[in-house]
Parts: sequence; C-alpha cells; structure tokens
Amino acid sequence: MRQAENWSAAAGATPVRSKRFPISSQVFPGVFAALDTLVLLSSAYASYALIIGNQPSTVRYYVVATIFVWLIAVTLMGMAQLYTFEALLRPWAFADKIIVTFGTTFLFLLAAAFSLKISATFSRRWMALFAATACFSTIGFRVLASLALRQLASLPLFSRLVAIAGVSPQINNLLEFMERTKPPFISVCGVFLNGQDQIKNAKFPHLGQLDDLASYVRTHSVDDVIIALPWSEDKRFKDFADRLREFPVNVYLSADLIGFRTRFREPPSHFGSFPIFEVLDNPFSGWKGFVKHAEDYILGVVAAVIFLPLMLIIALAIKLESKGPVIFRQDRIGHLNHVFRIYKFRTMQDEPVSDTTIQATRDDPRVTKVGRLLRRTSLDELPNLINVLKGTMSLVGPRPHAIDHNVMFSEAVTNYFVRHRVKPGMTGWAQVNGSRGQTDTIEKMEKRVQYDIIYAENWSLWWDLKILLMTIVICITGRNAY
Repeated sequence: MRQAENWSAAAGATPVRSKRFPISSQVFPGVFAALDTLVLLSSAYASYALIIGNQPSTVRYYVVATIFVWLIAVTLMGMAQLYTFEALLRPWAFADKIIVTFGTTFLFLLAAAFSLKISATFSRRWMALFAATACFSTIGFRVLASLALRQLASLPLFSRLVAIAGVSPQINNLLEFMERTKPPFISVCGVFLNGQDQIKNAKFPHLGQLDDLASYVRTHSVDDVIIALPWSEDKRFKDFADRLREFPVNVYLSADLIGFRTRFREPPSHFGSFPIFEVLDNPFSGWKGFVKHAEDYILGVVAAVIFLPLMLIIALAIKLESKGPVIFRQDRIGHLNHVFRIYKFRTMQDEPVSDTTIQATRDDPRVTKVGRLLRRTSLDELPNLINVLKGTMSLVGPRPHAIDHNVMFSEAVTNYFVRHRVKPGMTGWAQVNGSRGQTDTIEKMEKRVQYDIIYAENWSLWWDLKILLMTIVICITGRNAY
C-alpha cells in the first residue's frame, strides 16, 4: 500500500531541482595526487634544465631518480594523511608534514644511490634544488588550492544540501556543533522535527514534521540526510532508512547525546562487521608500536654514537669541577606507572638524597657552573639515551616526574596518569611548547599534562620528528631552563 502511495505522490509532484555540482571529499585525494605529481615533475624538469642542461648521456638516470622520488613522495603523503579534506583546506597546519615527507623521500633517494654505487652520477646541486623546489612548490600550490576551495565553498553551486530530521535535543546539539565548526561545502536546507519540538536557532528553517521528509527529498535537491534520533529508537531509524532508500541521497545517523562529548571512530577490521565504535585506542597498536620501537632504537644508537665524544668531555668536566658521581640516578614513574631508574649528568653539588624532591630554581645555589651550562642546553639529559636503549624511555614522550611529584600532582590534576599511557621521553610536546623547567604552580602542571595527553592520544612518526627538530632549536636557545 505504501509503495502505491509513493508512486502516486511521485507522479503528481513537480521536482524543484537546480543544476549543481556538490563537492565530495572522496574525489579530492585522486585529484590532488595528480596535481602534486604535476608540481613534482615540473620541479624536477626545471631543476634539471637549470643545473644540468643538455646532457643526453645522463638523462635516463635523472628520469629514474625523478620517478623514484614521485612514487615515494606520493606514497608517504598518503600515509601522512596529506590527502584528507582537512589537510587540503588547512595547508599551513600540515606544512611540517610536507617538509618531513620530502626530507624522508630524498634521504631514501640518497640511500638508494649509495647502495647502487651510482651516487657520483647525480649532481648534488640538482638534488638540493629539486628537493627544495618540490617541497616549497607543493606547499605553495596547496595554499593557492585551499584559497580556491574556500572560494568554491562560498558558492551555492558547489555546496552540499543537507536535510536534518529527528528530535530537538539531538538536533539542537548537532546544529550547535555545526555552528562552531562551520564545515565548508555544507548547507543545511532545513530541519524536520518530531511533533511540537522546536529548534533553538531560527537561522535553520523548519520544513515540517518527520513524515514530510520523504516527500521533500523527492521534490527538492538534497544531497545528504542526517537522522538525529536517540539510538534507542532503532526501529524508527530503520523506517526512515527504508523510506529514503529509493532516493539518490546519502543517509547518516547522527551521534546520540554522548557523541558530542566523546570522539567515535570506526573499529579495526579484525572486528569484522561488529556494529561498534572505537572511543579510545592504544596509541601504539599495530604497526605504530613497531615504528615507535624502531625509531627509538635506530635513532637512539645513532645519537649515542654521535654524542659519545661530547658525553666523555662532559663527564670529565663534571669530575674536575666537583666531588661526587658523574651520573645522577633517581627513581621515576614511567610507562603504565612502573618505576624505573633514570640516568642524567649530575648538575648539582653532591648532597645526601632526600625523600622530598626540590625542583631547581633560577640562580639555584646547588647548581654547579658546569651544571648550569648543561641544564640551559639540556645536555644533562644525554645519559637518558641509556634509558632509551634499555627500553624504559623513548626519545619523544612526556617527561618523567619524580615519584613524590607524581603523588602530589596526580591528586590535583585531572587525568594526570593519562600521560603514562606512553613511555616517558627525553623531550616532549610540552617541552617544545614552553612547558619546560620548574612547575611551581598547579596551573603550570595542568598545562604540561594537557600537552602530554594530546601527544599520548595522537602520536605519529611525523610528529616525533617535528618535536626532535624543535628540541634542537630550543636546546640552543636555552629557553625556560635553569
């Protein structure tokens, strides 16, 4: 009977449709990968023309090198999420990832050239110019492309028309979220409410009752429909989905009220088709854990070899200046609240160990002359490499605190122990953002913990490399350290 009514309504209705080209984020990755390819190949050709000129005997080597760079760069950009909609709209926020991607790509090229014993074939000037041109041309192109995309987003011709149907608590939360985030290319054509429900924001037109949704979609241009019902009303949602199945629209179920307080993600595929959402994940699950371990051990060994002569000089300077051991040892709280022993260069006068840890202050009389230089440049942390190679610390992670400080701050700072989901690090996101040195107030510790939590829940290799580079700059300036 319902099918007959639908046919009757469709026959008597006059569709109100306009010629539009609604933007879909699913199209952009392929388009931008092709455009990045064009930018990269143009950079390679321009660099070759400027540096090499006309040398037919070497052309084939440069062509192969260019193809190698293209394949690696585009692959790494995909892995670094540089083809997501957000990355395309906010290129400056992802510029660091682009730089790291191209840096890694050309390191791969150098490694391949040396292993094949053809490195002498390539001009170093060409490689440097190609790397710089490809990297900064890509950033420049993406900045221009983002401006073009934002211009398109302001035109109704390219916006996606979205109809929202449901009950007022869920719809009001959804509309408030949309007002805060202002997603581009999304235009709410109207709201369909249950019974006498009302919406708070009069900006969005009330188009009718829930039962009017199907007839509206049939006769108007609608790209997406969002059903905002309590998740307990599963039968009602199924009824909506069945009614809308005959139309060429995307139908989405909005999060229930808790969805506006908690992030939901798709679960890993090993759950099969389980109807579940991921709320919290292990930051180093799957290959992430392997990559993090490889980063720590490979870069840790390299750093230990590079800094070994400097560490021997520092050890001699400490021994000559004051009595006491060269290495300072102290128990700290680490990964999953396990106690471990940290190693640092001693920077203070050798004194009996106290049960209460007193943080160093500016012009602290306990700090030696050598120690003051070490603390300002963070060179006193170099023995942490022993902890990294033992597996009790990581190169990058939340800085470990003394045991008595953990007890004190965990009682005052909400979610303090979330920072212990990952291994403590020699440097961290908090330190490169200014939360370095003495934490003499709860507010300072809250700020540091917040940075640590952000890192612990959003780790990536690219982020670690960025933090390591920022740390080098900060160690040279000696900011906030005494």
